[in-house]
Amino acid sequence: MIMETKRWTNNVLALLLVTIQCSSGLDNGLALTPPMGWLTWERFRCNTDCVNRPDDCISESLIKAMANLMAKEGYLQAGYQYIIIDDCWLASERDLNGLLQPDPDRFPSGIAALADYVHQLGLKFGIYVDFGVRTCGGYPGSEFYLQLDANTFAHWGVDYVKFDGCNSDPSDMDFGYEAFGLFLNKTGRPMVYSCEWPVYQQFAGLKPNYASIQRTCNLWRNHADISDEWSSVSSIIDYYGANINNLANFAKPGAWNDPDMLVIGNYGLSYEQSRVQMAMWAIMASPLLMSTDLRSISPEYKFLLLNSRLIAINQDPLGIQGQRILKINGTFVEVWSRPVLPKGSYAIAFLQLINPGNPTLVSVQAREIGLTATGGYSFTDSFTGQPAGTYGPDDMLKLLINPNGVVLFTAIPM
Repeated sequence: MIMETKRWTNNVLALLLVTIQCSSGLDNGLALTPPMGWLTWERFRCNTDCVNRPDDCISESLIKAMANLMAKEGYLQAGYQYIIIDDCWLASERDLNGLLQPDPDRFPSGIAALADYVHQLGLKFGIYVDFGVRTCGGYPGSEFYLQLDANTFAHWGVDYVKFDGCNSDPSDMDFGYEAFGLFLNKTGRPMVYSCEWPVYQQFAGLKPNYASIQRTCNLWRNHADISDEWSSVSSIIDYYGANINNLANFAKPGAWNDPDMLVIGNYGLSYEQSRVQMAMWAIMASPLLMSTDLRSISPEYKFLLLNSRLIAINQDPLGIQGQRILKINGTFVEVWSRPVLPKGSYAIAFLQLINPGNPTLVSVQAREIGLTATGGYSFTDSFTGQPAGTYGPDDMLKLLINPNGVVLFTAIPM
């Protein structure tokens, strides 16, 4: 629940506006492809009970364990480089100098030492704070402390900051999020800036200024939090398929729509549904931020997260977000397309979000899904890497799509 908080005074807002108008935005040169990493929230939430649940509580021990696995089990080599602590790492109050401080029992070495540990493994370190007076979990927020907190994160060696929006006034976000981005930039330390700005404004009935958000943030959330269940994942995909506010037009290298974490390897998704999330996050040029227990993940889910062909689609340097281009008549199957390199190529997904009880046979002409090159295309199954035939613009593609399933190809002009 978003609690009431003190409104910023008009003088403060005016000062921030002048400051922002004299700046050039975030302009940090980071996240030229969607960020990849691991995040605590969906899997571990706000568990601070290290007495009864020592292996699952938000602590430096948990972060070190996951960092070690990321470095040793192929995740870092695959591109997952950020390890990010979400909410509930903080002590209940700031210190006597107004500085943020970690919970001393769960983070006895301090955040700077933890960041050093992560860096020594070749990874990058991320952290969470909130725009309001309190975080969503009730810990100290950054309202009235924006510059101080930006400087603190730089001093600690932070590489990625997630800036939430609980317990704040969404009408202040146009100024506050831009100001915090400016302060991050002024530290001189490169820090990826992850914003919750648009989702809180939408909840409040405000229309987000996506042009400003794109200039300010490296990634931004615009849908409710993901949860470990198919209804959540499928609703997010459907939201992006509708392309409300022309979201796809604002994605580009350095600036990404963020549909939230990968929940692959947890409890709520079948393997088929997990294939859908991985494929669609690749098509949508989404940040790939795992939130699962890497200590106990099953091999088939680990293999899916490490699939180099899916990651290559996600990380395609063109940076164009894929879109839903067709709903096939008489079926519940939809087609998504994303331009990728080499020039003239596409990643094409045939997706069925519902479960009609058995696989659905679909037939569609290649030119109906934008494949118009006269020389035709060579298809490859993006999951397996196996050749999947050649098709000219007038050829028909006939496919079986599983319930809650996806078929994903790359189509390269011949």
